Parts: sequence; structure tokens; C-alpha cells
Amino acid sequence: MTVGDLLPRLSGVVAPAGGLGADVRDRAVTAIAYDSRRATAGAIFVAVSGQRFDGAAFAADAMGRGAVLVVSASAPPVDGPVAWVRVEDARLALAELAAAFHHDPSHDLTVVGVTGTNGKTTTTYLLAAIFAAAGWPCGRIGSVGYDTGGTMRDAERTTPEAPEVQALLREMVQHRRAACAMEVSSHALAMRRVEGTRFAAAVFSNLTRDHLDYHLDMEHYFGMKRRLFDMLPAGAPAIINTDDPFGLQLVEMVGRPVTYAIDRAADVTPDRVESSLPGTSIDVRTPRGRLQLRSSLPGRLNVYNVLAAVSAAVALDVPFQAIEQGVAGLEGVPGRFEMVSSPDDDVCVLVDYAHTDDALRAVLGAVRELCGGRVISVFGCGGDRDTAKRPLMGAVAARLSDLVVVTSDNPRSEDPDRIIDEIRRGIDSSTTAATGPPHLGITDRRTAIERAIDEAEPGDAVVIAGKGHETCQVVGDERRPFDDRLVARAALARRRARPRVS
Repeated sequence: MTVGDLLPRLSGVVAPAGGLGADVRDRAVTAIAYDSRRATAGAIFVAVSGQRFDGAAFAADAMGRGAVLVVSASAPPVDGPVAWVRVEDARLALAELAAAFHHDPSHDLTVVGVTGTNGKTTTTYLLAAIFAAAGWPCGRIGSVGYDTGGTMRDAERTTPEAPEVQALLREMVQHRRAACAMEVSSHALAMRRVEGTRFAAAVFSNLTRDHLDYHLDMEHYFGMKRRLFDMLPAGAPAIINTDDPFGLQLVEMVGRPVTYAIDRAADVTPDRVESSLPGTSIDVRTPRGRLQLRSSLPGRLNVYNVLAAVSAAVALDVPFQAIEQGVAGLEGVPGRFEMVSSPDDDVCVLVDYAHTDDALRAVLGAVRELCGGRVISVFGCGGDRDTAKRPLMGAVAARLSDLVVVTSDNPRSEDPDRIIDEIRRGIDSSTTAATGPPHLGITDRRTAIERAIDEAEPGDAVVIAGKGHETCQVVGDERRPFDDRLVARAALARRRARPRVS
């Protein structure tokens, strides 16, 4: 593929700088790069703007490494490279070039995008299981990892940059995947990482407070989520949770809404729900008929996830037998309501990714409903992220826990003790010493988890929230190996080994 082959895919071209003659247009393109340090011979370097730097400042570096063309939204410097195209939106250009360079792989797949604050990961796992049961091998892109049908990769971010998205989709095609279930984050939509991707359907799970350090307010956050639905081709279904107030707004903005809900009338809704820790049984009414579903995923939050995946599958005409088999066949999702205790333990311990006040409310509410004993919560909040949610999470934990252990999450550049203090203010402001649960602040996360499990009495439940599937902890610039599940299992093993006192 040459520069001349790719240039027609660019929209919003302001002007080519210095003239792009036949010598430039005929150059072979080997990659689409957005980091000058990764530019190689034959690459097109797209100079995107970050939070601190304009990528155009690194154009000379990219050209020095062999880039054949620079694309940017800013004008080239006087002494800049000759092969330069100026566009209105460099991030859009990056996505357009990436899709074209990889020969539009989404056109060869049934791609379902899942967006919303909570539930994206579990919904994509359910969709992949349903598609597989239908004989459509399915890849996944999301916060747990990238599965293309070849090797499973850890995820650097929920939705990677556009060149990685398109490369992953192309790899899925090469591995004979028929479908892809993709988590689409609000950051990805704001940065146009999935532009140029053709979605067969899109799912909106819910919208609650998160990422407001980036989006500033809920309306902007919602506007970014809506972008996914604006990208849908005519006639493609928009799967929307209408129990969510933002979902009710979104229904009025899409061409083909397919709604699901528990509490409201909707296209897909349960007639009967029975849930316990071993799993959930749901009878579901759909426009195509009734489904009888059995899932190993417990709790009301997972009923929503099941309904989301089922609604998408029904809208895409997946056979009912495959839907029922797929839902039943998914045994669990890493770090999402993941049980780490065993039947040999006298307490229930689970790990969940809940890192917002609404997600924490959902998981603690589900555990309180399903378990008979006390609920002990262990959680923190990430550093260098939305600070306003810290007391909100503290208040939720205080209302739904019998003991709260506040600890470090990924403190990054912040003082972890200060983060803990901000969380505990929410506990103090929502309760009194007489009515509120006891709460501890333990900076070291390992010690906090061990203390919570030691404090648990037979029949209690311990919820370790915030990090879920993550296998490291970010402290300053250091990434330290840390897995909540391994720490909890070790603590449970020591608890089992202790002498029992009757």
C-alpha cells in the first residue's frame, strides 16, 4: 500500500504542505505511527496532540527514523519536512489511516461495541460466549485483555489507540474470528480511537459518575458515549438500558433502539429472576419469544449484563439455543464478582473491579442480598483521578457494610494516606459514631486484605473492590506486582490452617 492509496481516506484535509509529488505518493507505507519513537522506515507519522505536547514538535524525529509522511492539525515549522499534510483533526486522521492501512477489517466481522460506566467487561464476555455457541468464533477487546483468537494480550487500556484497534481486528480476521465484542470507553470515543470501525450493533449499559477529571461534567461524559451510536450504520440496532435515565434520553436519539430493563417496560425484560451466590435463573421476554436462562453470574447487576448481551444477540438474529447455551456456558469473568473463597472456607470472599460509587453500591448491595452474615468491604481510590468520587464511595461503603477497611488502590503520584482521609470523610459525613460501621484506614493493601479476612466471622462476606483483574499496583512511577485474588487466597489458606476454637 502506498501513500497515494491512503490519502483519499483522509477527511478534513486543509492543505498538503510543500507539494506531494509522485515521488511521495508512490512511497510504500509500512505502518501508521503516532509516537515518533516508534516510527520506522516507511511509516506515516500522525502528529496527535496530547495533554502536554503537540506531536508536531516530534515530526523531525519521526522523519529521521524513516517516516515517509507527516499528518497533523498544526502547520509545519518553517524548517520542517516537505512531505506534510495538514488536516482539521489529527486523531480522526489517525483512525482513518489505520482502518485503511489494515484493509477495513471490521467489514469482515460482526463487531458489537459496548459502552457505559459499569458492566462493559461482563457484557462482552457474555456476547463472546453467545457468539461462540452460535458457531461464530469471537474476539474480545477490553480492560481485561485483547483476545484475537491467537495469543491473549494484557490490556494497556480498555480501548487501545486506533492503529492497535485496527491491527487487532485484522488479526481476528486472520484467525478466522467471525465476530468481535469490544468495550468502547469514553476516552476512546473522545479521542476517536474507533472511528473507521463498522459496528453491527452498540450497547449502552448505564451512565454514572466516573472520569469527571477528564470529562468535567455528566453531559460531556454522556456526549462522548453517544458518539458510538452516531457511528452506527442505518438499521443497526442500538441496545439501550432504559432503567438508566441517560438511556431514556439516548432512545430518542437513535434510529433503531432495542431496549432492555428490569423495572420498566422494554423490548427485553425478565418475567422471573431467582438469584443466589451459585448463580441466577432468568425467564426473559423478547420480541422474538421467550428465553429460559441459567447463569453462574449472581446478583442484580449481572441480570442487567445478561439482558444487555441477550438483547444484542436477539437483535442480531442469533438462534435462541445458542443464546441459552452461551449464557449458561460462561463460568465467570476475571475480577468481576469473582469468588476467591472455596467451599472449604467459612467465609465468602470475592474480588470486584468496582471503582465508582455506583459500582460499589451495586456489588455491596448484591452481596448483602445474597449472603446471610456481615459484609466487610475493602477498597481505595486511584490517585491522579477524579477526587470528588472519594467521599461518595466512602458514604456508600458506610451504608452497605458492617466493617469498612479503606486502603490504597493505585495511588500513582498522590499521597495514599491523603486519599484514604478523603474517603473516610465520606464515611464520617454520612453516619455518626453511634450508627455508622467501624472503619479502619490501612495504607498497605496487602495488610488491609489480610486484616479484613482475619476479622471476618463464620458466614461473613468480604468484598475486595477497585482493582479486580489487575495484577500490579501503581505507586509513583513504579508498577509493583500485586493481585488481590492471590493475596486473598493466601490469607484464606492461613485462616483455614488456624486451629478452630469451639
